[in-house]
Amino acid sequence: METPVELQRPCPAGRAPALELRLLGPLVLSRGGTPVALPASRKVRALLAYLALASQPVPRSQLCDLFWDVPDDPRGELRWCLSKLRILLDEPGRQRVLTRGDAIGLDLSDCGVDAIAVAKAGREGFVALAPERLEALAALFASEFLEGLELERCPVFAGWLTAQRRRFRGCHVALLEHLARRTESDGSGYLEQWLELAPFDLGAHDLLLREFARRGQIREGDQHLAAAARLFQSEELDCAPLRAAWSRARAEREAPCERCTISVGPEARPGQPDAPSASRRASIAVMPFLEQGAAGDGGGLGDMLAHDVITRLAKLRSLFIIAQGTVFTLHDRRIGAEQAGRLLNVDYVVGGSVRRSGKRLTVAVELSETRNARILWADTLDHTLDDAFLVLDEIGNRIVASAASEIETSERNRAILKPPNSLDAWEAHHRGLWHMYRFTPADNAQARHFFERAVRLDPTFARAHAGLSFTHFQSAFQGWEPREQQADRAFEAAGQSLLVDDRDPAAHWAMGRALWLRNQHDQSIAELEQAIGLSPNFAQGHYALAFVHSQGGDASIAVSSADHSRQLSPFDPMLFAMFGARAMALARLGRFAEAAEWSLRAAARPNAHAQIMAIAAYCLALAGRLNEARDYLAAIHRSLPQYGIEDFLTAMRFTPDGERLFRESARRVGGA
Repeated sequence: METPVELQRPCPAGRAPALELRLLGPLVLSRGGTPVALPASRKVRALLAYLALASQPVPRSQLCDLFWDVPDDPRGELRWCLSKLRILLDEPGRQRVLTRGDAIGLDLSDCGVDAIAVAKAGREGFVALAPERLEALAALFASEFLEGLELERCPVFAGWLTAQRRRFRGCHVALLEHLARRTESDGSGYLEQWLELAPFDLGAHDLLLREFARRGQIREGDQHLAAAARLFQSEELDCAPLRAAWSRARAEREAPCERCTISVGPEARPGQPDAPSASRRASIAVMPFLEQGAAGDGGGLGDMLAHDVITRLAKLRSLFIIAQGTVFTLHDRRIGAEQAGRLLNVDYVVGGSVRRSGKRLTVAVELSETRNARILWADTLDHTLDDAFLVLDEIGNRIVASAASEIETSERNRAILKPPNSLDAWEAHHRGLWHMYRFTPADNAQARHFFERAVRLDPTFARAHAGLSFTHFQSAFQGWEPREQQADRAFEAAGQSLLVDDRDPAAHWAMGRALWLRNQHDQSIAELEQAIGLSPNFAQGHYALAFVHSQGGDASIAVSSADHSRQLSPFDPMLFAMFGARAMALARLGRFAEAAEWSLRAAARPNAHAQIMAIAAYCLALAGRLNEARDYLAAIHRSLPQYGIEDFLTAMRFTPDGERLFRESARRVGGA
């Protein structure tokens, strides 16, 4: 009787693994340090590697598609392969080849798998690892991932193998980079290995040229520059960044006191003019999606999807996006996403594959950090291909929203770890966002401080002005400071954001909220509609529209806008507010039971503030759940003893009917 398996896990630290599986090079399986003879069948070995890396059990149908190009009996062949794996892996009293329903998985919890160890370290971030740990991980790379294990007439497996080789090559390069930078002057060979694996990586060339300059080896630096320039020109790549790097390196040597003002290495941003670091933005490259399938032709869907994602990300105006022509040119030269990211010196890369099978379209997508080879987000999106354009639109929405959200979270987390006085404008803005989303008076004041620093460093930073406007909005909405004064300041900061960049959706979002504070309902709606017109993927714009309509506009539009904002950003820090807007709109529509449930979801979020708790209390009262409603009012009164319905209605902007509805709710619960 086979036992279900949930996940693959590397062997716990400190315990000798029962088996060791080496995937970073030719496939090797060892027991007690002695290699185990592998089956002659290449498909059995490929199946072992595929299941070892799978994060959950894999359906038999998927395995059949992966390894057999329409055989007579694919499931029969799969059963034969699995029988060979059981002989190889299972032991008396210990089953490792397991099933869950119609799916197959491996339980390798007592085994060591080199690729899993590297992937786990990458997810946690190579930057935090000690040099000894980095060296141990780098030593795991014998050669190419699954060297020599290509399969004929298995296009889906070939696509997976290509993706995994690129992924782990990127991990290897990232490890070598961290080691080279930490051992820059000790004569180690990590930099040479880095350059061998990634000959077009500007960061590697920059580091080597700086080392030549530091040692005074000008002739050697000139020779390396000439050789590297020939290499770049042979691939029709721009060698100007190499020459600029050598000039910077020599300038550092000649003027060491100015070293702190020179931007080199991974901090330099591709394609941007020489400017102070205050103007920096996070950068991203979106590579064309590899097209897979029996015919090897997805009808250009991979290129179409990449073009769509690039266009949508550009409309958000929050990132530096590498132009389509550049990434498509690199793709045509068979340069993968990880290598392209390093060549372009960008912070993040989006890549993946597209597979069209009959009426189904499957898109595998990854967002990764270039320098750490860390995957921030990955997903597989599977759709029925009834209308290719509608399906690509939906998939594009998901990719853009997820990528933008994950990058913002990553940048916020990075900024919060840096000393405050060292922050540039971009980092100060994200430090401000971290505080802003905590929704306390003290954090709101800190957020305002960091946004003000950001606009001092870069007065042209529209998003920083918009963030500053939001802090004034919060002070007015929460009653932390005089409402009219803060409303005027929110309006002024939003106006500055629009003056700087009236194509930024965040500027119109800030203005729409400021106008709502001033009770200019129609103008507020117009600005928020302009925000989502400029960028249909701007989740905050859809939420703000839901918020305004939930009180003084069309409640049905509020419900649909709240739903759309959640679909675009399902893990948004403003999720509690999206739920709350939906609850208020449902209450105005007379759907009290639904309103109560959504208000509870809003109040359950960790950063829900007093106004959200009040929505829960009053919606529960409307649904007749008076005891629960009183509990929420009591929770509010523990920090705000005098809070009542007048505070709630002052914060909001309800129509007369909506105001009467919530006053009746307060009367029922005794919260008037």
